[in-house]
Amino acid sequence: MDELNKILVIEDEERIRRLLKMYLEREGYEIDEAGDGESGLELAMENNYSLILLDLMLPEMDGIEVCKTIRTKKVTPIIMLTAKGEESNRVEGFEVGTDDYIVKPFSPREVVLRVKALLRRSTATSLPAVNSTTKDVLEFEHIEIDNDAHRVLADGEEVSLTPKEYELLHFLASAPDKVFDREQLLKEVWQYEFFGDLRTVDTHVKRLREKLNKVSEGAGKMIVTVWGVGYKFEVTDE
Repeated sequence: MDELNKILVIEDEERIRRLLKMYLEREGYEIDEAGDGESGLELAMENNYSLILLDLMLPEMDGIEVCKTIRTKKVTPIIMLTAKGEESNRVEGFEVGTDDYIVKPFSPREVVLRVKALLRRSTATSLPAVNSTTKDVLEFEHIEIDNDAHRVLADGEEVSLTPKEYELLHFLASAPDKVFDREQLLKEVWQYEFFGDLRTVDTHVKRLREKLNKVSEGAGKMIVTVWGVGYKFEVTDE
């Protein structure tokens, strides 16, 4: 089966795993399962998945550690499943590279919709354009964003970004020097109300800057904080 249809579910509650498997298989996805963090991590590192559903509270190795380790090697989209009252853990999840989260108890239909939305956004930018004579590329002094190849170059060196980090950068760079507040970014990049947790944006901006800075300080400086307002992609004439 096409890897774009393959999903890994890492969840220690068998009832929830069965429920998610049933609903996702109805939509044509192939499902692999793991009941703990260690076995889930092993599957995630040895196989290519289009998306991973990852429970936060797992035996042996929790979801934060699993996500952090996956992110050392892969940019696979990750949706974290969390219980109410674990907001600080969710923020930590974003800091280590989670793309989205769903709060328990959840509707299986909601999970399906969120999975489809994240896959649609990540694959739409990663697949090359068909029958297109014009390349979809944003070029600046320190950064080149090739939307056809879903690739970012900072001073000529490729930068590995998660789907959400890429979306955020592409959105900001599509409107140079325009300031966006956090609410706008949540609506436009995440495409739905994100439970009012504005720190989601902050953690993604922080990770994006760090990755750009490792390759090019000039590229990292283009993501600018406008204090009291939000963020912008700054283009300066040097």
